[in-house]
Amino acid sequence: MSSDQDHLKETDTEARFEFKKEEKSAFQTEKGLTEETIRLISEDKDEPEWMYERRLRALKQFQEMPMPTDWPGQPDLSEVDIDEIVPYIRPDIETRGGAENWEDLPEEIQDTFEKLGIPEAEREALSGVGAQYESEIVYQNMQERWEEKGVIFCDMDKAVQEHEEKVKEYFMTKCVPPSDNKFAALHGAVWSGGSFVYVPEDTTVEMPVQAYFRMNSEGMGQFEHTLIIAEENSEVHYIEGCSAPKYSAFNLHSGGVEVFVGENAHVQYSTVQNWSKNTYNLNTKRAIVESEGTMEWVSGSMGSKATMLYPATILKGRGATDNHITIAFAGEGQDIDTGAKVYHNAPDTKSTIESKSISKDGGRTNYRGLVHISDGAENSSTSVECDALMFDNESTSDTMPYMEIQESKVDVAHEATVGKIGDEDVFYLQSRGLDDDDAKQMIVAGFIEPITEELPIEYAVELNRLIELEMEGSLG
Repeated sequence: MSSDQDHLKETDTEARFEFKKEEKSAFQTEKGLTEETIRLISEDKDEPEWMYERRLRALKQFQEMPMPTDWPGQPDLSEVDIDEIVPYIRPDIETRGGAENWEDLPEEIQDTFEKLGIPEAEREALSGVGAQYESEIVYQNMQERWEEKGVIFCDMDKAVQEHEEKVKEYFMTKCVPPSDNKFAALHGAVWSGGSFVYVPEDTTVEMPVQAYFRMNSEGMGQFEHTLIIAEENSEVHYIEGCSAPKYSAFNLHSGGVEVFVGENAHVQYSTVQNWSKNTYNLNTKRAIVESEGTMEWVSGSMGSKATMLYPATILKGRGATDNHITIAFAGEGQDIDTGAKVYHNAPDTKSTIESKSISKDGGRTNYRGLVHISDGAENSSTSVECDALMFDNESTSDTMPYMEIQESKVDVAHEATVGKIGDEDVFYLQSRGLDDDDAKQMIVAGFIEPITEELPIEYAVELNRLIELEMEGSLG
């Protein structure tokens, strides 16, 4: 192992996420959102006319939609002012669409991703890596052996240019239309960067592909778009990491994810999001699953001031399956509102939702979910389990499940538990030689184990480290 890798292994987890770099950009728009902003973004990317027109239509929808303010118990979004956000910053790099070698990146960007461990992960355990800095992908690479099988893994801006027909067919047309919600419309207007993944029929990508999204500038918005298309009998695991340092002004993250799972295909989408405590994280993620296909969502959310995140799956074909596994952590001043939506639109479909949440120091977590079983989706089954753990009397945890069952021949189960860390449990572990903090951390590690065991080992370790830091109150 090189000395650089040795240094990375020894780097404190807090330092790996909280460092800041001097802001350098080749081009950026002014604050706010106007038709002129959209024109500048589209021109800077040299986009085809159809994409420019889609952006303008999404902008109009965004301007016509009200802010979501009437959801019961929703996070406070009054501070979110689009007129104070810089929606597009192109980093100062020579290669548009991402360099293929880390050495071709500016030193400050190399250093950012070295600290986050991205090159090391690529060397050891990944089929491909994309790294986004501010509004654009700065590095993109895919192992040759997968490219030879027809697998495509590139940034979305490159996909618009080189895989235009596929993007034109799938991009915000069937899965996440801009009309879905105000922030989906915002995303459709100013999206930039993100990942395009295409897996041909009968192809299994044996190692995960990973994308990492980093916001470095104060007062910016990041709006990456991820589009995954897995054809019949294919399999792929996509991993996403996100982070931003803390600044005095608020930042906004409003990404979009669209996943298309073909017949008998299998897609796992894993994400660990560690935004700073001045970031509003408002994403729209959805999957459409054909017959006998399987979609798995595995996600950890923490760090942001407010999160509203509810990945949705439409089970379109007979025998389609969806599994959601989520964890949310809220500390002081944080409102983490997460959950899942599943639509059973065909017979013999199955879904499971397992949600774990932790709150301390007055933080709030909430599970907000929807399961819809359509008339005719007979022999479908769903199971929802929500478990919440609180550290103190000031913290809160809510559960807002909603079920729309229009078919009688189905199996539906829901279970929810809320509890505090028990003094007896802590005392028992202290009697075995652990101090109070270590005892509580062990209890939390056991509580979230069903989720961490679904993540690749590097991400599971990182998630545990981040939660330990949150428990200590030292991050952000």
